[in-house]
This record gives sequence, structure tokens and C-alpha cells, in this order.
Amino acid sequence: MLALALTIGAGAGLGAVAFRWLVLTFTRVFSGHDDYSDAGHAAHPWLPGLGPWFVVAAPVVAGLLYGPLVHAFAREARGHGVPEVMDAVARRGGRIRPQVAVVKALASALCIGGGGSVGREGPIVQIGSALGSTLARLVRSDVEHTRLMVACGAAGGIAATFNAPLAGVFFAMELILVDFAARSFGMVVISSVTASVIGRAILGNDPFLTLPEFRVEHVSEYLLFALLGVLAGLVGVGFTRALYAIEDACDAVWRGPEWLRPAVGGIVLGLLLLALPEMYGVGYPVLGNGVAGAYTVGFLVVLLLAKVVATSLTIGIGGSGGVFAPSLFIGAMLGAAFGQSAQALLPGVVGAAGAYGLIGMGAVFAGAARAPITAVVIMFELTGEYTIILPLMAAIVLATGISHLVSADSIYTLKLRRRGVDLAAAVPVTSG
Repeated sequence: MLALALTIGAGAGLGAVAFRWLVLTFTRVFSGHDDYSDAGHAAHPWLPGLGPWFVVAAPVVAGLLYGPLVHAFAREARGHGVPEVMDAVARRGGRIRPQVAVVKALASALCIGGGGSVGREGPIVQIGSALGSTLARLVRSDVEHTRLMVACGAAGGIAATFNAPLAGVFFAMELILVDFAARSFGMVVISSVTASVIGRAILGNDPFLTLPEFRVEHVSEYLLFALLGVLAGLVGVGFTRALYAIEDACDAVWRGPEWLRPAVGGIVLGLLLLALPEMYGVGYPVLGNGVAGAYTVGFLVVLLLAKVVATSLTIGIGGSGGVFAPSLFIGAMLGAAFGQSAQALLPGVVGAAGAYGLIGMGAVFAGAARAPITAVVIMFELTGEYTIILPLMAAIVLATGISHLVSADSIYTLKLRRRGVDLAAAVPVTSG
């Protein structure tokens, strides 16, 4: 198992690097920029005569490529990926078809590169998990070990793509295995560390966000952090409901072949990108600008609502990509808007608005995904910012609690429940 965990970690790490390269390459092809989200309404350098209007065509052309690919070879590669892995572990003994890794990588890279407003973390979880499942099949592992190898692949994918080995471990244990057994933990750690070492060696060791040091200015700020946690929990649930409501609306409207749906729906997405190019792709530069205070409160709210719509529309038209990064984006906009508003109302009491943006990121993710341990760990690893750990923990716990109170499912389990799958009541596959 030690050798297998090392092998899966290495494969997931290399897979994450290859996937990020694919996303960057397709983004350059479709937009002419490394990341178009902070390029304003710039024209494509290869098509200057079109001005910013090329963004209307980008998701259409991308949809014409990945729509038939997904439909023909791996329909489970559509959507955000993590629920399919959770279902495979809970009900199918960790069995994931090997072609899912290749199809998911190509489809998600095309979708994101063509302007799809989704994340790259969900795809790399599915890619890494498919690698782990395939290796388990090759060595004829039993069901218990197959599930563990799938979790190792998921952990390695998160660790390498986020440069966050601890977050990869807790994501796999909290969401995929739903088990913190010591033996499982050790194998997942080995895979995550291996993938992270490979990712750092190739991609570098820079933090996700480079920010000034934050501190709590006054003890009364904890009341504001608590209020932000409550709001973030509600926003996380709202994002979940909007995602599936828009997907239902797309299902109700579409009457053509499924392979053509991403291209036709891409017209609507392209018009949204024309109005707000900040929604193009993952949008990490825009997230960083929001936390750093580059936008007004009003524009932060516009970006928050637009991201909910853009991500939901991308998934609804048949796109392939994750909801992890969008939830961080939404949380950053919520927290930054909350922090700036609090500063205006309570000058001299409220600290830097950026601290609220970071806390909002973790809290909205926790409210949507119901993974409080992962949320705390990943925010610490992504930012390297320890000074906000206490308010971050408080806000994340409150967001998770509020989410449980107002909704029966997380953003991941709701997708499965809508198919008639209740993971809590699922009967696991056994070796016999």
C-alpha cells in the first residue's frame, strides 16, 4: 500500500500539472491571454477586428469540442466531478472508468479555457480519483483498498493543484472517505505529500495570495466575524440552490441533442462574459483584487451575484468544471463587501477589509460543501496567513451550522439526491 500510495500521488501530481498546462494553453488559444478575467474588455490579439466580441464565440467553439467528447466517451465527466467520486466510493466500491481521467481533463480544460466560469479543483479530484481506481483494478485490490486508493488520488490532485498538502488530506478524508481511520490517514498523507512535492518542483512554491499581515483590531470584531459566518452560510446554501435551479431551467428549455447543448448554451454564457469579462474562467486574479480592496462595495456585490449565475449557467449548459473555486470567489466578494461596509460604519474599530474577504472565502465554501475542517486548513495553506485563524474558525463553524439548519444537503450531496441517491443510506459494496 505504501508503494501504491506513492505511485498514485506521483500520478496525481503529474496529472494536476498537465491539467493546469492544458487550461493555460486553451485559455491562450481562446482569449489570447494567460487569464482574461482581469484583462478588461481587451480584444483577442489574433482577432483585433472583433474587439471584445470574440468572447461570445469562445464558449460556443469550446462547447462544439467538448460536448461531443463527453457525450461519446464519458458522460460522467459532465458537471463538477466530486459527487461522482463520492458516489463511486460509497456505492460502487471505488470503481471509476479509466477513460474518465482523459475525458475530464480535456473537457474541463476546454470549458475553462473557452470562458466557462468554473474551477479546476473538481476536475483534478475526478482525474486523480480515476487514476487511483485504475491502478487498484490493475493490481486487483479489494473494495476497501480500492476506496482508499481513490481517496489517495483525490488528495493528491487537490494537494498539487492548490499547493496545499494538508488540505488535500482533509478533503479526501472528510468528503470522499468520510472516515478518519489512522491507517487510511497515513496512506492519504503519503499520496498528498508526494503529489505536492511534484507540484511544487514544477509549478513553484508561491502562495495562492500574497497579502499584508492582518490582525484583529478590537475584540468586538469577533461579533462581526460571527455575523459574516452566518451570512456566508446562507450565501453558500443560496449558491447551491441557484446552481441546481438554473440547471433545471436549462434542462426544461433544451430540446436538442445533448452533445450540442454546451455550444448553443455558450451563446448565452458568451453574452454574459461580454458584459462582465471578470467572469471568464476561474477568475483568481479578480478574487485577489477583491480581497486587496480594488473594487467598490457595489461592484463586489455585482461580481458575487454574477459568479453565482455564470457558474450555474456553465454547469447547466453541460459544462465541465468544479464549484470549489467559485465558492471561494463568491466568499471573497461577500467578505470584502462586508468588511468595507463595516469599516464605513465603524471607523477605528474594524481592521482591514481583506481579512473579512479571506474569512468569507472559507466560510462560504464551508456553507456550500459542509467541510469545515477542509475549509479551515485550506484557507491557512492557500494564504499562509495564521493571524486570522481564530476568527476564521469561528466563522466557518457558524457557516456550517447555518447551512445544516436551512438545508438537508451540501452542494455535492444534493446532486446525488436529485438522482435518487442518498449517501447516508447507501449500502456499501463489499468484497464478497
